[in-house]
Amino acid sequence: MPKVLISDKMDPKAAEIFRANGVEVDEKPGLTKDELKAILPDYDGLAIRSATKVTADVLAAAPNLKVIGRAGIGVDNVDIPAATARGVVVMNTPFGNSITTAEHAIALMFALARELPQADSSTQAGKWEKNRFMGVELTSKTLGLIGCGNIGSIVADRALGLRMKVIAYDPFLTPERALELGVEKVELDQLLARADFITLHTPLTDQTRNILSAANLAKTKKGVRIINCARGGLIDEAALKLGLEAGHIAGAALDVFVEEPAQDNPLFGTPGLVATPHLGASTTEAQVNVAIQVAEQMADFLVRGGVSNALNMPSLSAEEAPKLKPYMALAEQLGSLVGQLEGEAIRSVSIEVEGAAAELNQKPITGAVLAGLMKVYSDTVNMVNAPFLAKERGLDVREVRHAGEGDYHTLVRVTVETDAGARSVAGTLFGNAAPRLVDMFGIAIEAELAGDMIYIVNEDAPGFIGRLGSLLGEAAINIATFHLGRRAAGGEAVALVSVDGRIEPALARSLAAIPGVKRVTPLRF
Repeated sequence: MPKVLISDKMDPKAAEIFRANGVEVDEKPGLTKDELKAILPDYDGLAIRSATKVTADVLAAAPNLKVIGRAGIGVDNVDIPAATARGVVVMNTPFGNSITTAEHAIALMFALARELPQADSSTQAGKWEKNRFMGVELTSKTLGLIGCGNIGSIVADRALGLRMKVIAYDPFLTPERALELGVEKVELDQLLARADFITLHTPLTDQTRNILSAANLAKTKKGVRIINCARGGLIDEAALKLGLEAGHIAGAALDVFVEEPAQDNPLFGTPGLVATPHLGASTTEAQVNVAIQVAEQMADFLVRGGVSNALNMPSLSAEEAPKLKPYMALAEQLGSLVGQLEGEAIRSVSIEVEGAAAELNQKPITGAVLAGLMKVYSDTVNMVNAPFLAKERGLDVREVRHAGEGDYHTLVRVTVETDAGARSVAGTLFGNAAPRLVDMFGIAIEAELAGDMIYIVNEDAPGFIGRLGSLLGEAAINIATFHLGRRAAGGEAVALVSVDGRIEPALARSLAAIPGVKRVTPLRF
C-alpha cells in the first residue's frame, strides 16, 4: 500500500480521499527540517502547502519518494531541479484557487480605486473626511494584464463585466485565444503606456523577475494603479516605493512580497499602498478545493499511474495509462536496447510512432524511450529524470508522428545518431499488449526483449549456431530463445539469444572468437 505524509495543515478531506483510494496517510504538520528528513524515507508521497521547504538535502534523505503534491499554485518551496534529478514527480493544483485569487485581485482593484482601507481607518478613528477620499470609477478604464493564463483570464472576464477595456501582455497568448476572451493582445511597452490599472498574473521566472522594474515603472501612465496577487519579485519594491512617493503611481495593492512573511517591508507606510498577507487563496472554498485536488492527483499517480498537473513530466490521465502501459514497456525496451549497444556514442535520438501508436499521447512514450536509453548512464533513472539526464548530456531529442499504417498496425521506432551514422530499432505490440522487436538496424527480426540476452553480429555461414550452442553449453548457460535475422543469404546476420544466466566477460570473449563473428554484446532487460 502506498504511503503519503501530509506535512502542512490541510483540509481533512485530503486524508479521507487518500484512504478511500487505498493510500495510507499520516498527518504531521509543523515538523522541523530534521524531523522531516528523519521520517521521509518511509513515504512514497509528500503532500504540502507553502510551509514545508523541500530542499535538495531533504530530497536526498527520501530515497523512496515518488511524488510531491503542492496544494496550491506556487512551488517556490520545492527544489524542482533536484526533485527531477532524483526522479520525483512534482505536482501542483493550478485550478483549485484560481477563482479565489482572481476575485482577490478584483477586490484590491476596487480598494485602490476608492481608497477603501484608508477611508475605513479614518472613519473608525472618528473622522468624517468625506472630501479627502476622492476615488475613480472602474468603468471605461483600461486594465492591463501581465499574464493572461488561467487566473488572468478569469480577471479579464470579471473586468469586462465591469465595462473595463482589457489589454494583455502574454507571450503565450494566441490571437485566437485573445479574441475568445475579448481582450486586446499587446506588447509590454504598449500596456505600460496605456493601462490605468495593471494587475500581474504570471509565475516568477528568470524572464519575469522584476518585470515591473524601475525602467518599466517609469514607462507607465501617470496615476496608474498596480495590483499583484501573483508572486513576490515581479515588482522592484524599491522602485515602486519611489514611484508612490513621487505621485507618479497613484496606488499599489500587494498581496505578495519578495520576502515573506513580510513583517518589516520598506513599503509599509508608503502613501497609496494597500497590503494583505498573501490572501489570494485564503477562502474556505479554495482551501477545500486544493486539498481535494492534490489528494486526488497523488492517489491517482500512486495507485493507477495517472499524472496530472506535473511540473516536471508529461501529463498522463488514468484513462490513458492502461492504453499506454504496453507502449511504454515497448518504448523502454527499445531505448534500453540502443543504449546498451551504442552507449556513449549516441549524439541524438529520434522517436517515431505510426499507426495506432500515433493516436496516443506521445510524450510518455518518449519519456519511456529515454528512461531505457539513459540506464546506461544511471542506475536510478526513470521517466521523470530521463529527459533531464538526456538534456544534461547534450542529447538532441526529436519526436515524429506518422498517422498512416506501415507494415504493422502499430509501430514505435527509435533511431540514434552516432559518429558512425544512424542506427535504428523498431517494435510493435502483439495482441495490443505484448511488446516485440521487429527491426534491428535494418534487419527484420522478431524477438521478445527480456532478462539476459546476447547480441551477436556475424557472417551468415554454416556451422555458426552449432559452435555458439557448444560454447554456451560448456559454460552451463541454457538457451531460452534464439532469434535470427540477416540482410541476405551469406551476408551480415544478427542473433538475439535469450539465456538463463549472466554472460561473463570471459565467455563473451570466447563467443567473439568464433570464426565469422564481428561483435558480441551481453544485454540485460
